[in-house]
Amino acid sequence: MGPVLGTRALRAYLIEARLAGTIATTREQSLRRYRLFAARDPRVLLGLEPEREWSFGEVLRLMGRECGISDDPAHTSGPDVIEPDRTIAALDAFADRIGVAAGRRAPVLLGTGHPHRLLDFYAALADALSAAGCPVLTPAHGHRVDMATRFGVRTRVLDYVRGVALMREPGAGGALVEGGVHTHSPLPVRTALGVAAASYGRLPALVIGDHGWVCGAGQLGIEAIGLADADDPAPFVGRAEGRLSAVVPLDDAAPSARYRPLIHYVLNRASLSR
Repeated sequence: MGPVLGTRALRAYLIEARLAGTIATTREQSLRRYRLFAARDPRVLLGLEPEREWSFGEVLRLMGRECGISDDPAHTSGPDVIEPDRTIAALDAFADRIGVAAGRRAPVLLGTGHPHRLLDFYAALADALSAAGCPVLTPAHGHRVDMATRFGVRTRVLDYVRGVALMREPGAGGALVEGGVHTHSPLPVRTALGVAAASYGRLPALVIGDHGWVCGAGQLGIEAIGLADADDPAPFVGRAEGRLSAVVPLDDAAPSARYRPLIHYVLNRASLSR
């Protein structure tokens, strides 16, 4: 395990790596997706079914509180900004939930819609949780899932790499993420949980991931924690409504290596460092 950054050094690192502070996500993209969420567009709900109506203004104000972005609707262009102190506070809550799961040796399920960016982050958590005695579940391995994409409905295959679920193109394989696809869909987690319940009689006590993996799980009443960018309001609404336990605001599409200090920080706080 590498060095663990203290809070001040981690804050500086988040800004330097552009995981928080000024990020690559644009203000235009964030506002567009907030409007789509307010209109209950399934492409941005990520499997969440909000308990009440959320107006554009309410979503914008929530994201201001959770991420630290500007809640001024007149601010309409340029790069978006995530307040690093909010990222660190959420990382602490995220790590605390992982520590509780480890202490209970609870079964866990990890999945990502960003396999080329976040696989290493989640795989490190899977390794540590497994070493702590948590069953890392891999239900529905190899199952085909028909998913809506910008090019129409496409069939993907649910696969696991180092204990982390991801979706692949049919026929793709490999030890890493060759053929892995980016997805926001909740269908993979619904498929995995359905098979887990039917075939194993055991559901995860905690789902860790992003996009549809956490929103879909939280909607079904399973504790879920994850990472989310400033243009993905659904996880933050899910947390506000009590469906998700912790959501870490950060740029979720940075190069994979940039998340390594966060792995060390989370594992150290969760008392899972080796």
